[in-house]
Amino acid sequence: MEWLLRCFRPLQSVSCEVWSRVLPLGQQDMNHPEAETVQTTLKSVVTFEGTGLHTGRPARIVLRPAAAQTGIVFRRVDVAEVDNMLAAKWDQVIVSPLNTRLENAAGLTVSTIEHLMAALSGTGVHNVIVDIDGPEVPIMDGSSAAFVRGIVESGLTRLNAPLFAIEILRDIAVVDGDVMARLSPATSLQIEFGITFADAAIGHQEKTLNMANGAFVRELCDSRTFCRHSDVEAMRAKGLALGGTLENAVVVEGDRVLSPGGLRHADEAVRHKMLDALGDLYTAGAPILGRYTGIRAGHAMTNRLLKALFADHSAWRWVRCDAKIAARLPGVGVSKADLFAVA
Repeated sequence: MEWLLRCFRPLQSVSCEVWSRVLPLGQQDMNHPEAETVQTTLKSVVTFEGTGLHTGRPARIVLRPAAAQTGIVFRRVDVAEVDNMLAAKWDQVIVSPLNTRLENAAGLTVSTIEHLMAALSGTGVHNVIVDIDGPEVPIMDGSSAAFVRGIVESGLTRLNAPLFAIEILRDIAVVDGDVMARLSPATSLQIEFGITFADAAIGHQEKTLNMANGAFVRELCDSRTFCRHSDVEAMRAKGLALGGTLENAVVVEGDRVLSPGGLRHADEAVRHKMLDALGDLYTAGAPILGRYTGIRAGHAMTNRLLKALFADHSAWRWVRCDAKIAARLPGVGVSKADLFAVA
């Protein structure tokens, strides 16, 4: 509780160093202060195959370039008789404690979108059609690393439309007992997270990152989803985690890490929670300029936070991105060199 209360104290300002290297999206002079930043899409089709974490079923997604103003849209290619398009937006998310699930007006769903959404946000993809052959995105290795690698190797294409971001103007928070999620004004997207687990292999972890200049790719994208061994059977009894293995999740028991190879980072658990938060925040429909603070928060709390934000029009505004603003966004600054650090 002391950690929760401490997070409501005034935040110290965070200096944001803007690096000169940027993603080579064309001939635009990004060093010119008035250069306008435009929306992007993929240069080529990218395909991923794996298993659904909760369904346990084979899953295949195909990321396809899309026109400006499309946003991130999932298309259930296994369904033809009803509307099979699902926009990855906060108001299409339904409550699900263990993943982020979309549902459209026809009742069609797509689950576990958060790791892919984090990869799209963290690499600066604004428009894409995600063809999916079932109800769940493949879990891959439990992180965003495979998605990031495929996106960066494809590269991005600039589109003839300006990019807008959501600027947070004042604090918005949601609290449920000792769980809290908050958005505060900041000049870039910053994520601060704290978690506490009884298992010594996790314990208490805190981390803060400025997400500009490819920080997501280098610092977070290879951090895997995790769970306690004691929770596995309970989840499976509810029809969840049917595709979970020690190869696509970090499983801990007390002070032991049961997954082969151990941890990729000593604080991999909190890094993964930050990855989840980035993906869930991207359902806002645009990059966010603000500081997200999460204390024991999960997918449902972040969605509640977005609902509270968009219900209060005095708490945010649209800003048109020039090069100065764009240099603070998560996807700008990513290069193939960053992939050498990715698992």
